[in-house]
Amino acid sequence: MQLAIMSKIYFLSTVRNLLRSLTVYSIGEAFIKIVHLLIGFFIATIITTIVSQTGDWGIVAGAVTVTYIELIGKYLCAICFKRLNSLRIGIVYGLFVDALCDLLLKKF
Repeated sequence: MQLAIMSKIYFLSTVRNLLRSLTVYSIGEAFIKIVHLLIGFFIATIITTIVSQTGDWGIVAGAVTVTYIELIGKYLCAICFKRLNSLRIGIVYGLFVDALCDLLLKKF
């Protein structure tokens, strides 16, 4: 009985020491970047849904959106907001994936 309790205490202390040794900041920063990428992907989905409501404005809206994204990138790289840069990358990635899906669906 005491051996089981001691092994459980040893296991818990080992896990506690392992968690203390991890750098929580880097895990948190990576999580925030992933969340910003997903939010950017969601914003790209919203943009493409709004643009697809009016089929005539697709090319113009795409050009305006890319220009807007590049202007944001120009200012963000100057200021070095890496979190917002992750958001911008998510938007561009989402637009690319949506355009690729539209292209593949039109072919088949």
